[in-house]
Amino acid sequence: MLEMIEGGVCAPRGFRANGVHCGIRKNKTKRDLALIVSDKRCSAAAVYTTNLVKGAPVIVTKEHIQDGYLQAVVVNSGNANTCNRNGVSIANRMCALVKRYTKIPKEDVAVASTGVIGQKLSIDPIKEGMPELAAGLGDHSDAAAEAIMTTDTVKKELAYKFMLGGKEVKIGAIGKGVGMICPNMATMLLFVTTDAAISPEMLQRALSEEVDDSINMLSVDRDTSTNDMLLVLANGLAENKEIVAEGKDFQRFKEVLHAVTTNYCKMLAADGEGATKLIECHVKRAKTKADARLAAKSVVNSNLVKSMVFGADANGGRVMCALGYSGADLDVAKINVSFCSSAGIVDAYKRGCAVAFDEELAKKILSQKEIHIMVDLNDGIESATGYGCDLTYDYVKINGDYRT
Repeated sequence: MLEMIEGGVCAPRGFRANGVHCGIRKNKTKRDLALIVSDKRCSAAAVYTTNLVKGAPVIVTKEHIQDGYLQAVVVNSGNANTCNRNGVSIANRMCALVKRYTKIPKEDVAVASTGVIGQKLSIDPIKEGMPELAAGLGDHSDAAAEAIMTTDTVKKELAYKFMLGGKEVKIGAIGKGVGMICPNMATMLLFVTTDAAISPEMLQRALSEEVDDSINMLSVDRDTSTNDMLLVLANGLAENKEIVAEGKDFQRFKEVLHAVTTNYCKMLAADGEGATKLIECHVKRAKTKADARLAAKSVVNSNLVKSMVFGADANGGRVMCALGYSGADLDVAKINVSFCSSAGIVDAYKRGCAVAFDEELAKKILSQKEIHIMVDLNDGIESATGYGCDLTYDYVKINGDYRT
């Protein structure tokens, strides 16, 4: 049983967090610096952006996590610290400041940044804000979640408790990212904490295997960010028998991690820049898992499908088009497409051909907040789900003047 609880990243035993305004952002009402720490050194695992242009924090975090352990993560918003000549130096100095005020070795600190690319980042506001940030560490997941937001309209945090090896275990997370979302290994910033006992090797394996069916199936705008990072910290304070190999406990941990990441996919897609609707494309009966993923991701990536959903115009041909160029091995003459929401379901294509349907009902279905595009390839046993959002006028407005 998986039970949702309060607390975000502070729900698991031994984790504290905080978020403050330090002055990176001009708007003094917005927090822009966050810190998460564990009372104990943690097994750590991460996945990162595949963009060749990488933020300096990604480079530094990769260095610090090489031994499989971390104890803290410091995050700033308002500046991506990317394409800066002194970016790596700034990222390292952020870790050193954490050490000064928490006594955690700087090599055990991960660092992340989000915001505008190519703008200089001064260490001065971070240096000024760190004493308050560290002194206020406590049950403040909400403050940390707020501090990492950029164009997000709502804070994103969640937590669960579950049984693992006869012990009660908790897992929590905060995340951000509603633009530049189209990952291959990770997306946005997502920080997961757990008091489960699991070795670094098995934690990395669980994360790497899990993201292909969750995070990597998320798309807002087909742009892969330079600073994407998904980081998991496990401090073992739940005192379950440490997971060091495959088995029932490892599979259970993966299931819970999947629940966290898939829920985040929905939260981030629903809050996509300018979005008014969440889109889920469910593909079933594909020849292979890879085919199912390609097909589902192609549909949620399609600007024509996204625009169709925004306008509540049930044009199934746009779905068929996206499936056709997806690269999946499929037989067009076998494909069924339906649109579904809380208002009902309507079939748009059967065996590759358009069918007549109630246009009024279809418009009502596509006018809801959550839209499900059901695709049956009728050609195998594999399935996958893609997560996305509609494309609206506001997306252009937001990104037309992002820097200003």
